[in-house]
Amino acid sequence: MPVQSHQDPFMGEEGAEVQYRSMKWWHCAILMIAQSISLGILSLPSSMATLGFVPGCILIIGIGALTTYTGYVLGQFKIRNPQVHNMSDAAEILFGPLGCEVATVAQILFFIFLMGAHILTFSIMMNTLSNHGACTVIFCSVGAILCFFLTLSRRLQEVSYLGIISSLSIFIAVMITVVAIGIEAPDPIAHAINHPTLLSGFSATLNIVISFAGHLAFFSFQSELAEPKDFSKALFTLQATDTSLYLVVAVVIYRYAGGNVKSPALLSTSSTVSKVAFGVAIGTIVIAGAIIAHVGAKTIYVRMFRGTNRMNERSLVSYGTWVLIVFVLWVIAWVIANAIPVFNDLLNVLAAAFASWFTFGLEGLFWLHINKGQITSARKISLAVLNVLLVLMCCVMCGMGLWVSGKGIAVSAKTAHGAFSCADNR
Repeated sequence: MPVQSHQDPFMGEEGAEVQYRSMKWWHCAILMIAQSISLGILSLPSSMATLGFVPGCILIIGIGALTTYTGYVLGQFKIRNPQVHNMSDAAEILFGPLGCEVATVAQILFFIFLMGAHILTFSIMMNTLSNHGACTVIFCSVGAILCFFLTLSRRLQEVSYLGIISSLSIFIAVMITVVAIGIEAPDPIAHAINHPTLLSGFSATLNIVISFAGHLAFFSFQSELAEPKDFSKALFTLQATDTSLYLVVAVVIYRYAGGNVKSPALLSTSSTVSKVAFGVAIGTIVIAGAIIAHVGAKTIYVRMFRGTNRMNERSLVSYGTWVLIVFVLWVIAWVIANAIPVFNDLLNVLAAAFASWFTFGLEGLFWLHINKGQITSARKISLAVLNVLLVLMCCVMCGMGLWVSGKGIAVSAKTAHGAFSCADNR
């Protein structure tokens, strides 16, 4: 299918039946918070336990600052290239048609595996609430069906209202856990600095990086803003919220749960409190998965109908195509979640291979592309050095992350359940 990436996919939609560019900046902020502050926050206390207070806090604040900068560069790249709707379009500008195709495969693959992660987490939540009251495959199916129905709207503005529920859901679940651990204090022994192995230390660092790695969806969010220049407001709201919440949650839960804190952190409390917290977290487990699926489906939908009237029609063909894309993505995600015994480790492989580039590496290249031939002042030279370092950091993160994840797969494969197993996966 032809890629008409020279054209803004939502250009000239005034008066159309379906108008996508309708979000205010706060709609965008809610979506970004709901997508980013999701399941990743529950792994941060265990990362803090591995690293210690001082390195953990430095990494959370430092990575938060870096991802704020890379998000800002991404937004500026979009403003200068309004035809960009997703990472495929941006990669085509940088690397040509081949780069577009590689980025398309990478982001769709990553979206599908993230969707599978939400299906798997839903099954863990149901096994926790019901004490493994049914086959895990059935719980995965229920989760996939719920997520499918929540992904049926074609406009991000409508999905953003669900984002409010998702954000409140994870916030309340985390606060329940924080208060309960503070009261129970199972092992209040914590250290300022720990001495992890290279493998465990880098794995913990990668967990923190992934918690800030929502950039893959940012182009799509910005594309549906009524005023694309307002993206920076949404970005700064997101980064201030997630950095402060990540810091508080990681520090407090590690302080009171100690070195034996579990991941996800909701399992570190008593059985009753854990069930309550998981029950509250169902909102973010399902809705954040639907937001990810929406962006993935919209990438394919725009690719198919860009430059045609199908984008903005309320016809059987246009909406039926959307429903079919969403259905196929969730079916594939369901199959992957059930079929791959070492699913979480494989997800880490994809995160290392792709999220590092989508969050740091490509943004460094975006800045260099924007400022090509203009790096003359001391300020521009300093920023050029920073962005080159971002690309180099991405390469290290990608390589080391693949090594760490490969080790994890080798260990997990020895004790993993078979494909489509009914066994309890808690």
